[in-house]
Amino acid sequence: MDYQFILVEPDPPIAVVRFNRPKVLNALNSTLINEMVEALESLDRDDNVRCIILTGNERAFAAGADITEMADSSVVAQLQSDQFARWDRVRRIRKPIIAAVSGWALGGGCEIALMCDMIVASETARFGQPEINIGIIPGAGGTQRWAQVVGKARAMEICLTGDPITAQEALAWGVVNRVVAPELYLEEAKTLARKVASKPPLAVRQAKEAVANVFNDYLEKGLGVERKNFYMLFATEDQKEGMRAFIEKRPAEWKGK
Repeated sequence: MDYQFILVEPDPPIAVVRFNRPKVLNALNSTLINEMVEALESLDRDDNVRCIILTGNERAFAAGADITEMADSSVVAQLQSDQFARWDRVRRIRKPIIAAVSGWALGGGCEIALMCDMIVASETARFGQPEINIGIIPGAGGTQRWAQVVGKARAMEICLTGDPITAQEALAWGVVNRVVAPELYLEEAKTLARKVASKPPLAVRQAKEAVANVFNDYLEKGLGVERKNFYMLFATEDQKEGMRAFIEKRPAEWKGK
């Protein structure tokens, strides 16, 4: 299948799905997200593929959402689009997904990496949730998954300051599985994927489901709160100002309204 913003590279028994908007650091627009979900679901149905790698390029995994798509949105528009229903479909992929991350993994890009089952990071990888800097919050599970992985205090710092963490910090905090040189990160992810793919496929799927189940009840409730708060912020002046300031490359002037 031909895609506009992703590349799919089958290499049985593994496959690589690569974000392909390099000029904008793989910023996530709605078309890219749709294509990613469709590709992952197609590979999930492919008996020749047993493990999937999701990646970008050496400069950026994905540097966040395409803000130009959201800047003039409203609460009603956000509710009607129900954009996160697509993201929920990724959680239903049965085969293991490994994120191979180099460079920036910010905002929605970071949330996608956290949705994956394992992460292999380049030494240049940076993970963060800068949404607070444009007047909103993470909306695709960032508040919930950071809290699950690193605990309350560190999740608060990530979400309230917008500051990214380094690959080595992510390793120490348990966010990623391993950190390697930039020229090796994708090959290291492929090595891990092939090792997983060499195991009995039914047992692998059941193990993934069992581990994920530890977090599911908590996650379902938390995602509901996160999405409500995300949508409501589109009724604020600060959201409009924050996104306009980002697009215009100037400091935002917050009013608390």
